[in-house]
Amino acid sequence: MRFLFVLSVAGLLALAAAVPSDAQGTFAPAVRVNDRIITEYEIRQRLRFLQVLRAPGATRDAVVDELINDRLKMDAMAQVGVTVNEEDLLAAMGEFAGRVNLEMEPFVNALAQEGVDRETFRDFVSIGIGWRDYVRQRFGPRARVTEDEIDRRIALTSTAGGLRVLLSEIVLPNTPDRAEDNARLIEEIQQIETTGAFADAARRLSAAPTGPAGGGLEWFPISNLPVQLRQIVLSLSPGEVSAPVPAGNALILFQLRDIEETDVPETEFAAVEYAMFYIPGGRSDTALAEAARVRAQVDTCDDLYGVAHGLPEDRLERVALPPAEVPTDIAVELARLDAGEVSTALTRANGQTLVFLMMCGRTPAIGEDVDRQQIRRVLFSERLESLSDGFVADLRADAVIQIK
Repeated sequence: MRFLFVLSVAGLLALAAAVPSDAQGTFAPAVRVNDRIITEYEIRQRLRFLQVLRAPGATRDAVVDELINDRLKMDAMAQVGVTVNEEDLLAAMGEFAGRVNLEMEPFVNALAQEGVDRETFRDFVSIGIGWRDYVRQRFGPRARVTEDEIDRRIALTSTAGGLRVLLSEIVLPNTPDRAEDNARLIEEIQQIETTGAFADAARRLSAAPTGPAGGGLEWFPISNLPVQLRQIVLSLSPGEVSAPVPAGNALILFQLRDIEETDVPETEFAAVEYAMFYIPGGRSDTALAEAARVRAQVDTCDDLYGVAHGLPEDRLERVALPPAEVPTDIAVELARLDAGEVSTALTRANGQTLVFLMMCGRTPAIGEDVDRQQIRRVLFSERLESLSDGFVADLRADAVIQIK
């Protein structure tokens, strides 16, 4: 469980009198979630922590959303007495630090040099492992995986034969103030049964660049999608609309327009490599003109280093990840790109930064014997995550959330 200091009203007044007015603003409540508060200080600290980790989609709105969910998780865990003991917490913190090849104390010191307090790191890890235990206790029996489900997953990821799909998308901004509107829109969109009606809805509602054209995507191989998205798409019939897929500060609903077999065998990929060059100005004419200028200068991801020469280091990011770890909105864009191709459909920083996204390449997986236990673990984790997401969404719907 995440550790919080709960002050009485009198205690808050005493604290406020003891600190300067600017500090009072820093520690003042910024969000109230039921009976719990989130301070401006916590928001700034979590945002800085995620920025230091170079986490995708690290924006203030996303951090506020995450901290709201944390408070709801804390309430749920408190109701059944789920806690995290000190030994497990320190072990988890050490494991987290080990991901960047550091011991815990050097990692904490490095965070401090970047302006991130030890308690911010501690809280982040604590809520993570506490919630993991809670979800396993609450939903573990419902997430059991059958042998038939393992067989279906193996069939989905088989390299024998090939499939390509034709999709349409509607992208809805996903911020706390839009929760009620989005719930209504999602219900409306999921009742659509024709491609024409979906296209009309995309023109009215979608925040994606594809919206004005009806949300249509081009044909692409299903194997270009990570397995979790592939399973969603393959569960649809032509004309059917998917459940909303979280993607950073957005929700994506897909409609399957068509699916067909190809003569090209599907290839499983061990890693996807891509580059992101960040252009200030969002989708303004100036930023899009700059993206067009960059596109005319580059043929490969390596060429972007020349474009970024002399600019701040954070303007260019090059990443190689297993497909399952690629953020959803990026994965959808990369699915339709070959090496050297570019998308300018995404933005970051609340729409203020245009993402010049370039596919560098895909690394094929080396064929191995099927590990049924590994597939079982993956399916179990996916199901737990889905049940957890749905439960948190229900908690949010019932919560009293006030953003100052």
